[in-house]
Amino acid sequence: MLLEIIAMTADEAVTASLHGADRIELISAFDQGGLSPAKDITLAVVEALKRLEQSNSTPFPKTTPVHVMVRPHSQSFVYDEADLRDMITYMESMRSLGIHAFVLGTLRTDGKIDTEALERLLDAAGDLPVTFHRAFDEIADQEEALSTLMEYPQIKWLLTSGGKPSVLDAVDQIIRLNEQSYGHAITIMPGSGISIASLPAFMAATKSQAVHLGTGVRNGGVTAPIDGSLVRTARQILDQNR
Repeated sequence: MLLEIIAMTADEAVTASLHGADRIELISAFDQGGLSPAKDITLAVVEALKRLEQSNSTPFPKTTPVHVMVRPHSQSFVYDEADLRDMITYMESMRSLGIHAFVLGTLRTDGKIDTEALERLLDAAGDLPVTFHRAFDEIADQEEALSTLMEYPQIKWLLTSGGKPSVLDAVDQIIRLNEQSYGHAITIMPGSGISIASLPAFMAATKSQAVHLGTGVRNGGVTAPIDGSLVRTARQILDQNR
């Protein structure tokens, strides 16, 4: 089972990787739901994880992919032409740093997926895969939206709380989305509101194959650093539920 951890710095990314994260979602402005990270921070994260991979500090060296958030502001997920140009330019600069994937989402003013904007961003991603992020949780008809996303093979993951502030209140919806995505290229990745204490029952109930943790591996909310022991516990829980 895939364990994705939110990180904002190189130190956090290394801590998450050392204690069992399969990959990093790199963001800035956690308190705004996550915005695009700066180029210097991204480069520092990529280089730190490469050094970790090449070192002898872990018994099983591994590559920890870095998935970069593409979100220029927190006003909405509806982007105008200036926003899209900035996002495309940003993605082009990020690709040169050795990142592994992008995290993005686009909506129209009517609350449905903006496929025209999405396709422009997918083109900008080039050969890198994409996670469609929690813009999805503002969509009323999630089953219809998932059908739309499944038309794009480049979109490999869907990060969602099932339309609720906490995904723990959307267990039935996550089950439905998992069932709908079965046999397709996209993997449902639940996130938001999951704690280490709630993780075993949630994963057992939903049979999810991926999970996204942010404050769940921090003692003290978005301003607290990642606690390696919590990441390690999450890793053990997922391994026990394989």
